[in-house]
Amino acid sequence: MIVAPPRPGPRTAAAGPTETVEVALADRSYPIIIGRGVSTDSALIGTHMKPGRAALVTSEVVGALYLAPVCAALAAAGIEAVPVVLPDGEQHKNWQILNTVFDHLIAHRCDRRTPVIALGGGVIGDMAGFAAATWQRGVPFVQIPTTLLAQVDSSVGGKTAINHPQGKNMIGAFHQPGLVLADTALLDTLPDRELSAGLAEVIKYGLIRDTVFLDWLEPNLPKLLARDPAALAHAVRRSCEHKAEVVAADEREAGLRETLNLGHTFGHAIETGVGYGQWLHGEAVAAGTVLAAEMSARLGWLSESDVGRVRRLFSLAQLPVEAPAMPAARWLDLMGHDKKVRSGRIRLVLLQGLGNAVTTGDYDPAALEATLAGAAAHG
Repeated sequence: MIVAPPRPGPRTAAAGPTETVEVALADRSYPIIIGRGVSTDSALIGTHMKPGRAALVTSEVVGALYLAPVCAALAAAGIEAVPVVLPDGEQHKNWQILNTVFDHLIAHRCDRRTPVIALGGGVIGDMAGFAAATWQRGVPFVQIPTTLLAQVDSSVGGKTAINHPQGKNMIGAFHQPGLVLADTALLDTLPDRELSAGLAEVIKYGLIRDTVFLDWLEPNLPKLLARDPAALAHAVRRSCEHKAEVVAADEREAGLRETLNLGHTFGHAIETGVGYGQWLHGEAVAAGTVLAAEMSARLGWLSESDVGRVRRLFSLAQLPVEAPAMPAARWLDLMGHDKKVRSGRIRLVLLQGLGNAVTTGDYDPAALEATLAGAAAHG
């Protein structure tokens, strides 16, 4: 797959007004600080991190843009950064590349008090977070997400993982960060395709639990695609508020948090089936959410106009609404590895009306078979 280069833009941004969303987990609570320039605000960093050393994990593309200014801000806060630069892409989210992080931690004699900082998108956040969860049985962790998808979803909640060839995110741990710095200035250099991919997760929050936000998104998607600062700030904050509320209520995904996986059982099957890195995660989630909506309609829970609205929202965000062609048997095999499976039963997040998501394995198998047959035909 050819990935578009980052957009040109400022390498740093002056810190501006910030907003804070708290993830309430008792003594493990932490802030999500949202604003332009927060990743290079040394005073802010110094308020939340102790002087010393920190392992700073990033990717080749993000590192070329932001490693130097973030390291400078850390140094001004009394923190010596140990950079760890990984190759870009979902296809590298595996044991071999993860082990290079541990190689650096060993080489630099990082100990249990050395925090790991993730500077990057969802892949880097997952890799760095899993390293932090397992290095010497757990060290402090900080997220500096550089993509819209990471800022609104993957940087919050403590899910960390690597992929297995047969299933996405199958090997991992829950390990909450102590701080999330969602610097919206970093989105200035995000490629258009990556920006659209992030909007899939933003739209998700409206579909599963907030029709008021969904009503706001419909006319404001063009502003978000145009990177309007006020629109982006609102979308990031509202999404983080939803993620924080759900995580605080169900940290280990025993019930409510599963609804955040709308479209993901289908989407992860797409990512694995076509090969990691061919579809961006948000693209697969968009097509997967359309399939979830179509199946919900087959069960009589959504109207055809509701399904049409779901399709229009993703189309407006410049995301795919048709899944790739795969035989139904292949779909079922891949979906059978989903982490929500119970006693061999594929459990799905579906919509009992817009704004009302449920996780269930109690559905007519014929509805799933028809949905997958339709995907195979249209793909």
